[in-house]
Amino acid sequence: MGKYNDSEEWADIAPIPQNDGGPNPLAEIAYTDEYSEAMSYFRAITASDEKSERALALTEDVIGMNPAHYTVWLYRASIIFELQKQNKTNLQEDLLEEIRWLDSVSLKHLKNYQIWHHRQMLMTHISTLPSTELPFLARMFAKDAKNYHVWSYRQWLVRHFSLWDTDEIPYIDSLLAADVRNNSAWNHRWFVLFGQHVDPNSGLGMDDAGNIVDEDLVDEEVLYVQGKIRLAPQNPSAWNYLRALLRKRGGSLVECRKFAEEFADVEREDQVRSSHALDFLADCYAEVERERERAGKALELLARRYDPIRRNYWNYRRGLLGLGAVEA
Repeated sequence: MGKYNDSEEWADIAPIPQNDGGPNPLAEIAYTDEYSEAMSYFRAITASDEKSERALALTEDVIGMNPAHYTVWLYRASIIFELQKQNKTNLQEDLLEEIRWLDSVSLKHLKNYQIWHHRQMLMTHISTLPSTELPFLARMFAKDAKNYHVWSYRQWLVRHFSLWDTDEIPYIDSLLAADVRNNSAWNHRWFVLFGQHVDPNSGLGMDDAGNIVDEDLVDEEVLYVQGKIRLAPQNPSAWNYLRALLRKRGGSLVECRKFAEEFADVEREDQVRSSHALDFLADCYAEVERERERAGKALELLARRYDPIRRNYWNYRRGLLGLGAVEA
């Protein structure tokens, strides 16, 4: 008895059951009866390469029970394109209908790679970005502003539809205003501002030498990130962004030394407001031979008081300066 076994629509199909290695498998997976039945019919239609409306409905059923089943997603995509050929329908409309269905699945299963791969594959066949796409991504970020799969997809979307000069940066501004510690938003900001002129197939990163550098843009971003650091001095995302900006134009960390010293004074350890400022200053001082002792002092404060859980790392950094280890 079952949904498919008792259906006249599926009476012509001989289901293919799961073969886990004979009557007494070593490690049989405890599937539900409903899932086992659906997969038995799925194996049967893939064996005969059936592309039909009932096959499409079957994939939806299986995905509802196991949204991470990559093979089912791939077969579903092939069905959609085959049905469009058979029925001579408008492909764009068919794909948009599939995306609308996908929206509900995405909201139900937030952390699922296969869903976003399927969405990306569909979008490669859509000529212009649907007006509903970015608002839907905003809904996803409202549920989880650091969803890796959604951010990866958004980067692809920016590159595929050339959204570099649209509303991406104002949108990132709004996310950082809501949560200045959103490392995913900082990463996307860098991608939008500096990824446009990078060939993704070149093997070069966005901070490699030879990439186009807009000095005015870098200056603006330095001021922007400094403002964000002042809001949350203990936020590593913003400090990393500042480092990347200085490296982007081949500059030295020393140019932001005075700024970092707003948050840490190695001679007044009770007034350190940011361990990340200490780390930054350690690198700044290390660039100047006569400041090596100050660099060592910054690392000592990190090892002894402000980040002792990584004492071994800070001592390693002191060793690179020819200085002794800080004892526990």
